[in-house]
Amino acid sequence: MNMYMTFGTEEYLEGIANQNSSEKMLLMHTDDKAMLIHETAGETVLKEPKKYEVLDAAGHLERAGFAVLNNIPVTEEGRPLFEQRFKERARMIENEPGFAAIRVLRPLRDDTYVILTLWEDEASFKNWQQSKAYEHAHKKRGTSDGVDQKSIFPRASYVTTYQVLK
Repeated sequence: MNMYMTFGTEEYLEGIANQNSSEKMLLMHTDDKAMLIHETAGETVLKEPKKYEVLDAAGHLERAGFAVLNNIPVTEEGRPLFEQRFKERARMIENEPGFAAIRVLRPLRDDTYVILTLWEDEASFKNWQQSKAYEHAHKKRGTSDGVDQKSIFPRASYVTTYQVLK
């Protein structure tokens, strides 16, 4: 399974989504930009998207109202360690109230992985951040066992959030 992302105006991307209504797509926006994602086992209809391989997936895109993208640059040498960490994840997020979906995305053209979590709403995401499940999922962060202590990150990660348009 692959996931493709492209950016543009909300109106332009909405047109693409409407013209391809049989495809699994999700249109998202912030105050100043919009993004369209296309999840498919085949080729994408998007012209020049960012391309990712889905390493892990749970949940359904259709339930999403709020999206969180954790963008994490990883060195070539660090990819196996980073991917192993996500293969071993606790999988507790799936049981959180308001959880819609998660996709762990391997970049195919650059070095930035994306951990995409989708929620019914922003409040559900914030509640998860305060939960025991979040604490458990991040318990090694900042310790000698944490992947964040390894020199596999060439620069800082960053988070982007979007409202999902229905």
